[in-house]
Amino acid sequence: MGAALAINLDRQGHSVSLIDQNPDAFRRLPSDFSGRRVTGNGFDRDTLKQAGIEDAYAFAAVSSGDNSNIIAARVVRETFGIERVVARIYDPARAQVYERLGIPTVATVRRTTEAVLSWMMPPDIQVVWRHETGKVSLVVARPSKEWYGVSFKTVADLVSAPVVFVNRLGDLQVAANDLVVQENDELYFALGEGPAEEVREILTRPPQIEG
Repeated sequence: MGAALAINLDRQGHSVSLIDQNPDAFRRLPSDFSGRRVTGNGFDRDTLKQAGIEDAYAFAAVSSGDNSNIIAARVVRETFGIERVVARIYDPARAQVYERLGIPTVATVRRTTEAVLSWMMPPDIQVVWRHETGKVSLVVARPSKEWYGVSFKTVADLVSAPVVFVNRLGDLQVAANDLVVQENDELYFALGEGPAEEVREILTRPPQIEG
């Protein structure tokens, strides 16, 4: 999974560092991989610094050991202050315990690379249709985790654009005001002439809901 994530992020143009105790593991990377390869322990502070953790936006601990992954995730969050951290956990029962510590976990039996990336990356946005006049467009975006549980009506009010469809686990359905945002939801917004990037900026930040 580590190699798959690194290759995916590298091809998207992100700066990537990959840490592994076994240098032979880097042979899984293609010849055009432009990221950094660091031999060492993923929870060793000096190794993490060598990999550039102090400038990192996100960190994923996806080795074959549950204990190593959770220790690495906690070191990165608590020592280096990286907020977007995710740990791969093989035992789903233990994953629930670790999540109480504030570390999002991915159990291999129920999630894959896409789920890890959704924790690491900011919400993306894509214009899927635009009228020839340029006055109306349909854009799809995935809200960050701070929006989970927020009603579609509230989302529409905060974004100033109606939610018309939702892609939920591959099932595209018409949106309804009483639905709430769930993990990995892709929301389709009907926009006017404003830039689609504004939707991305709003969905990146926690929702500003007045009490």
